[in-house]
Amino acid sequence: MEKRKLGLGLAAAGPVLWGSSGTVAQNLFDHHDISPTWLVAIRMIFAGFLLLVYGATQHQDILAVFKNKHDSFKLLLFTLFGMTAVQLTYFMAISTGNAATATILQYLSPIMIILYLAIKDWVLPSRIDALSVIIAIIGTALIVTQGNFQSLALPLPAIIWGILAAVGAAVYTLMPQQLLRRYGAIAVVGWSMFLGGIITGIYYRVWEATPSMNLSAFIQILFVIIFGTMLAYLFFLQSLEYILPTTASVLGAIEPMSAAILSFLFLHVSFNLYGIIGILFVISVTFLQFIYAQKMTQTN
Repeated sequence: MEKRKLGLGLAAAGPVLWGSSGTVAQNLFDHHDISPTWLVAIRMIFAGFLLLVYGATQHQDILAVFKNKHDSFKLLLFTLFGMTAVQLTYFMAISTGNAATATILQYLSPIMIILYLAIKDWVLPSRIDALSVIIAIIGTALIVTQGNFQSLALPLPAIIWGILAAVGAAVYTLMPQQLLRRYGAIAVVGWSMFLGGIITGIYYRVWEATPSMNLSAFIQILFVIIFGTMLAYLFFLQSLEYILPTTASVLGAIEPMSAAILSFLFLHVSFNLYGIIGILFVISVTFLQFIYAQKMTQTN
């Protein structure tokens, strides 16, 4: 029982830190001369490096993936189209909109997975999957319009980036499964972050856009790197030693809730009743999928 409580606590702490990092990032974009691409590159380089150092201290063979050329190529593809894509689109969604809606729109990733699998296998979604898609679409419509369907409550670029972040999160979930089984999450996530940060930094020439920052900005950047990225991943991965992945994924619903609450408290981002209902609709999809998975497990 104590181990289960620890697992639940860790699984909840990870999403809270992820959600809070988005809120801190929004504050950096709004009040400091920091670009999303610069923050993404710095965040990924240092968080990835720290994860790899942690893996090495745990006596993991963090270089094992590079001993296989095929797996090294798969890691590079995941770095570009999974890890880097989701990081860039998410932070662009924050910079063009706000952390709360960016996190909530990114949370549409289960819907993207359902649609991808339906197209890939050329089969109609199950009734529960179809219901999940409908609920998510209604929830998204309520969030981006706040109930006024004649106008958008968010800038169009923020909506587009948020939906692309959901696509990126779906790719991030589906793409590395074989690599994770062979080499472990610490090595795969650590290398994809570290390499993705270097690639992003070189592509956007972030050394030319290094901002002048005060102590407050520096502390916030450290928070995004250490607490909002490295520790968030470690807590979530560590929780899987004590609780089931399905349970951990349900607790992931805390992330958009925490982002919305923190944005309301500190950044004055608010939602009307329609927007709140939309948030609940989007989050409820995870619970629907969890209940259905549990039912199917008991049936089998």
